[in-house]
Amino acid sequence: MTPMNLKPKSTTQTLPSNDAARLLVRETLRISADLASSSSSAAAEPSSAVSAVAESAGLRPSAAANLGLIDEQFVGSSLRLICCEEVDGRRWKYFAENGRGRGGSKQFKNGSIRAVSLHSPQAPVEELMSFIRSYVVPEGFPDTVASSYVPYMTWRALKHFFGGAMGVFTTKTLLSSVGVSKNRATPGAVAINWILKDGAGRIGKMLYSRQGKKFDYDLKQLRFAGDLLMELGAGVELATSVVPHLFLPLACAANVAKNVGAVTSTSTRTPIYKAFAKGENIGDVTAKGECVGNIADLLGTGFSIMMAKRNPSLVTTFALLSCGYLLSSYHEVKSVVLRTLNRARLAVAIDSFLKTGRVPTLQEGNMMESIFNFPWSKERPVVLGSRFKDAFQDPYSYLGIEPIFEKERYVVTYNSSKGNIYALLKDQAKSDDILKAAFHVRI
Repeated sequence: MTPMNLKPKSTTQTLPSNDAARLLVRETLRISADLASSSSSAAAEPSSAVSAVAESAGLRPSAAANLGLIDEQFVGSSLRLICCEEVDGRRWKYFAENGRGRGGSKQFKNGSIRAVSLHSPQAPVEELMSFIRSYVVPEGFPDTVASSYVPYMTWRALKHFFGGAMGVFTTKTLLSSVGVSKNRATPGAVAINWILKDGAGRIGKMLYSRQGKKFDYDLKQLRFAGDLLMELGAGVELATSVVPHLFLPLACAANVAKNVGAVTSTSTRTPIYKAFAKGENIGDVTAKGECVGNIADLLGTGFSIMMAKRNPSLVTTFALLSCGYLLSSYHEVKSVVLRTLNRARLAVAIDSFLKTGRVPTLQEGNMMESIFNFPWSKERPVVLGSRFKDAFQDPYSYLGIEPIFEKERYVVTYNSSKGNIYALLKDQAKSDDILKAAFHVRI
């Protein structure tokens, strides 16, 4: 039977076989793409929701990226994978046991979540090191702190080690001098002397607290000066063994010096730790830094107790421990990299610019900063922002120099009677004017 040619009822034109094949393939690809996009968008919603929950729970973005709901896992098994989790490089998978709800719908049994660890157990040594790191370094180390954090904490630990060792000898000497070990005084007199000693130290601490803003911009210099006072106080305490009848005045003077050093250390602690923090983790950096100091102090105390049983020479012991303490303190403050300008760092920048034509980098400027100046140094002191009565002794000296700085918001003068260079700031002087005055003084 010959085939019949039927006319199509619609107006659609018939296509050649090749065109029909192309159309079929194109439509198939379009439908597949639509299905893939709809399934990916549907899967993205729970994933983004889980990421939001992970973010609110404090997980890192890497941990949040690994969280996601899985529709069907382990077909034919009673367990079903809920999500994967990664925290600090350690990974887990969470499974739940399938159940049946009403009408045969799939549900999970209550309390059936099980955690499966994907990492191999660590060796005992690695577990111990991980435990120690949790106490001595901030979370996310080393990415969460500046590069100068490690050398600073190393020298800080050495300083506290020597300080803890020194504390054993000074305490033993004080107790011996006050009469506890030799029964040369009544317990009441001993207690009164000890209270007076501590009271004098507290008074010195309060008086020194008036330094105020200097703890912010000259913190390196004050920190090292405070450590010098700490060692001076320790030396005076050891001197009480030579003249025990002068225990009270010597012990009071030593405690004043040591408490002034303690005020300096406490006041400069926060600005230093702030220089290391890379974000809002100052509290974490401070806590771990103090923990390192306490550990080193305990180790130094234990070492000194063992040494004290052999009755070493106090002079030799004091000399060695003091040298170690001061050397560690010097390198401790030198390793701090501050991002602000004070007088010492500004002087370094200006002198370098005048000599070489370039300004030193942040690291170079901090390393070249002067931490300690001897009192007999011949360098002319510069007083920035001084009072009028300190800079000028008579009105004629001011009237003679005032026209030179008529258009400036500062006045620079040299007082020959005091040997100082003074920079006075006029009303409405701004930061640029202060820098200009400091630059003028240095040249």
